[in-house]
Amino acid sequence: MLSSDNHKIDAALPMAPSDLTIGDLLGALAEHGDKPLVFVYDGRPVKPGYHVTEVKAGEFSALDCEANPESWSEIFIQLWDVDEGGPVHMLAGKFAAIIRKVADHVALDQSAKLTFEISDGVRPMELHRAAQPSIVGGVIEVELTPRPASCKPRDRWLKEQKATSQPCCGASRCC
Repeated sequence: MLSSDNHKIDAALPMAPSDLTIGDLLGALAEHGDKPLVFVYDGRPVKPGYHVTEVKAGEFSALDCEANPESWSEIFIQLWDVDEGGPVHMLAGKFAAIIRKVADHVALDQSAKLTFEISDGVRPMELHRAAQPSIVGGVIEVELTPRPASCKPRDRWLKEQKATSQPCCGASRCC
């Protein structure tokens, strides 16, 4: 659920932008269908006439750089950042209706990784991940940040290190 001005979705644990799923996004928008939905990338909002030009769902299988098998589901939402739709941004309800219509024809795993493809029709398409939506001045904003490359074995190792490390002052003695 969204909270008021400049606040993120209420959650027990904060999510990294790469963790946002289509289910998370649609759930956050559910009670705010009458509010404009504005995606922000490269430090600026999309133009009011942006279009959702394509929604794709994929199942991927791969080997990482240490030959570990990997598999995941991913949903790609393609945004065309143009000024052709009028003076206001698309309403959250219309965006949700587009996704529901796609779901009538394409199986959308609600827990799938969510990636946005965005272009103005001139610049090459860029891949972005989405942060949790927030309400800013009566508008729902979703910050999109470039999706970086990563090394999955390194990411797993870092996660393990963080999970096994003890806080210095959490024990009876400090370091």
